[in-house]
Amino acid sequence: MKNMFLSFAFAAAASFAATALAEPTVGISPWGPDDEIGRLNLMTEETRAAVLSRVASGKSYDLSVDYFVGMPSWHGIGDPRYQYWLTHTPHGTVVDDPMGVGQEINHHVSYTGDAVSMYTHMGTHIDALNHFGLKGKIWNGFSASEHLGDRGWKKAGAETIPPIIARGVMLDIPVALGLEELPENYRITPDDLKSALSHHKVDLQSGDVVMIRTGRMRHYLDETAYMHNAPGLDITAAKWLVEEKGAMLLGADNLSLEAFPSQTEGDYVPVHTYLLAEKGVMIMELVMLEDLSRDQIYEFAFIGGSLKFRGASAAPMRPIALPLK
Repeated sequence: MKNMFLSFAFAAAASFAATALAEPTVGISPWGPDDEIGRLNLMTEETRAAVLSRVASGKSYDLSVDYFVGMPSWHGIGDPRYQYWLTHTPHGTVVDDPMGVGQEINHHVSYTGDAVSMYTHMGTHIDALNHFGLKGKIWNGFSASEHLGDRGWKKAGAETIPPIIARGVMLDIPVALGLEELPENYRITPDDLKSALSHHKVDLQSGDVVMIRTGRMRHYLDETAYMHNAPGLDITAAKWLVEEKGAMLLGADNLSLEAFPSQTEGDYVPVHTYLLAEKGVMIMELVMLEDLSRDQIYEFAFIGGSLKFRGASAAPMRPIALPLK
């Protein structure tokens, strides 16, 4: 019996060691070798119709932020800031006469035109599944060597993201903890998520869009305050939401969803690689949740469409929330 016990203990220890040493790998889609949208496949005509049938009224909440020069962004690591410039002005059109119609008409028809330049991961946006991968591969095993050209990814680009219509749930972590906003560098745990669900008297269902409020959006107009040591989701919380509760899409009101610095050895963005590369879960960031928090709206129909930037790793999004009955 003693030898049997020792053999079992040794085998268990060896198995644990092998598991501990195993490196994460990209997930292979259960929806087939051509799948580029991961868990958004959980949306069906039936699920969309079901949530829309529960809309309570015509009241809507805009979950997007303004884009403006000086807005928070990742320019600190080399990505471009948001830039805006005028290409036509009423006075300039009179001087330049670009249409060749003469001063009289240009004085009568006041023409304004403009242009923008930006990093795709700015403002309210959604990360496509090609945003982060592991060892040169992204979700479903698509490799950079085979599918990434000078004009973007040939697989899992932002243009593949369908319009999203699903049940949405906001987890207002500060409110559940009796705070106005979460402290700097606070790491949201599964217990925090459970506390929010209990406080809000809602539960999560498979296929939900789950939005996490940290309170950081209160500082959005102040780039330094917004970006400095933001709170975010811990890897254990991300795993709980996907593996235990079946979340389809995750988002938050901060710029990274997860908290920094990483506590996972060998990965500086473990929540991103886990969600995007391993599980096929897209991520939304800079989601405006303040109005929902103010009105204590925790369950809603989530409706959002992103721009179809071909091959891109992200795209701007303007989602709305419609309260449910």
